[in-house]
Amino acid sequence: MSTKDFIEKDYYKVLGVPKDATEAEIKKAYRKLAREFHPDANKGNAKAEERFKEISEANDVLGDPKKRK
Repeated sequence: MSTKDFIEKDYYKVLGVPKDATEAEIKKAYRKLAREFHPDANKGNAKAEERFKEISEANDVLGDPKKRK
């Protein structure tokens, strides 16, 4: 495990939304980024695939009010 794994991620920054973003704003930002970085749209691009995973993780956390900070 690398040091990167222990650094807390700023999921709001990942999705490009403010910390007081509504659920609708989070969903809209996620969908926009997911379309842009989806592996099917970026075949063979490992960086895009990694970014898509990061975006999906951010959405999983911020899309669930119980997991939000």
